[in-house]
Amino acid sequence: MTVTPIRADEGLRAPGGAGGLRQTLREKYLLRLLVRRELRARYKGSLLGLGWSYVRPAVHFAVYFYVIGIFLGMDDRVEDFPVYLFSGMVLINLFTETLHSATRSVTGNAPLVRKVFLPRELFPAASVLVSLVHFLPGLMILSGGAVAAGWRPSPAELGAAAFGFAIVLVFGFGLGLLCSAVNVFFRDLEQVVDISMIVITWSVPMIYPWTHVQTHAPGWVLDVYLANPLVSAVSLFQRAFWFSGTRGDFAFPPHLYAHAAVSLAVSVLVFVAGHAAFSRMQTRFAQEL
Repeated sequence: MTVTPIRADEGLRAPGGAGGLRQTLREKYLLRLLVRRELRARYKGSLLGLGWSYVRPAVHFAVYFYVIGIFLGMDDRVEDFPVYLFSGMVLINLFTETLHSATRSVTGNAPLVRKVFLPRELFPAASVLVSLVHFLPGLMILSGGAVAAGWRPSPAELGAAAFGFAIVLVFGFGLGLLCSAVNVFFRDLEQVVDISMIVITWSVPMIYPWTHVQTHAPGWVLDVYLANPLVSAVSLFQRAFWFSGTRGDFAFPPHLYAHAAVSLAVSVLVFVAGHAAFSRMQTRFAQEL
């Protein structure tokens, strides 16, 4: 009796052999489920639901405006200070929420990581999409306030807004990928990221104009300050939504668009490095969790 050997099915592949951002983009259904699940978990039992996406930035803005703008007098020094403040706040909130939620995205989905194989990048990607959902209400409020202050959008201003948005999104996603992977092995990173939220808020020209750094700090501090990609992004957003409603005598950081191009390139490098680190470390996620 002749035994016919069983041929390996070429269509079979080892578990975990597929992944990466390309596979994440193909898994649109899973990505949509994760986003919906995170939103439902966040607003479970809430009367306002997504309405809190409008309340949160409004309260955040009111506190900063009355403390910094009214009590400390910044409203007298910066023309249309409410729009100036909120145009930076909307963008920084997007960055901080992206970084904060992405850092916890893998550890927060530990049961799925341990039991089911799917592209691990789905978790930080879902966190970024949830942050974008929360970003839209703030952007709508900003647009309405800018129009009331005299803003009339032009192609140049819309391009500046898109430029600043791209820097923040790419930079935040790249850092989120890196931090989410490292956080699996060193949980103290969550506390470091929480503390960094305070530093980030004050490290950009959102509450004060960048000229305060130029006036009160040594030249090398100003160089380091302007090298921060978030400074370029916030300045571009202010150029887009705030500047056209003013007298037009405000001086933005020198070579703004050149610095912004460098910032976008740095953000892309951070994204590539973050994704490479995530891909390298994800093979041990299930074991560590």
